[in-house]
Amino acid sequence: MRARSALVASGLVCELREVVLRDKPQALLDASPKATVPVLIEPGGAVIEQSLDIMLWALRQNDPHAWLALDPDGVSAAMDLIAQCDGQFKHHLDRYKYPQRYDDVDGRAHRDDAASWLFQLESQLATTPFLFGDRLTVADAAIAPFVRQFAHTDRDWFESQPWPRLQAWLQRWAQSPLFERIMGKYPPWVAGQAPVLFPG
Repeated sequence: MRARSALVASGLVCELREVVLRDKPQALLDASPKATVPVLIEPGGAVIEQSLDIMLWALRQNDPHAWLALDPDGVSAAMDLIAQCDGQFKHHLDRYKYPQRYDDVDGRAHRDDAASWLFQLESQLATTPFLFGDRLTVADAAIAPFVRQFAHTDRDWFESQPWPRLQAWLQRWAQSPLFERIMGKYPPWVAGQAPVLFPG
């Protein structure tokens, strides 16, 4: 979702190869031995394997909505916030959502640990509708997909929490035209098929 959002925002077009992770095609394994998604292969053959790196790659080529147009302190703060999301928050999110994958850890304990960071986002949204002002930036687009995963793990619990600004922020993103464009479903790619372009 992160990579797709930045591609849509940048206006760049790529060939999309949808992958079912339980049946990874050899082309994915050849391009990226770690075999996680997303993976972007540049026209010259360079491989980008992290979703945030794909976002920055796209936006540094074309950023018509000024997702990266923050002052130097704002850029540093945005990258720090994304790093917190990708580090501590994602660690607890994975164990809350999939405790069986981690030796049946206490999912609720990890939920509560993750929630402490969401209170920080709630505070950050106290005066503006987005994390760094009155418009969506790279920070919102990079963080919202993981907050959405957290929210959907137990929607009733999430909606009962004292996070009205965070809940409104997430709803605003989920109801945006951008979200609709990145959530399209595609059949799994098979070798030899006609190219599928994204955005289509």
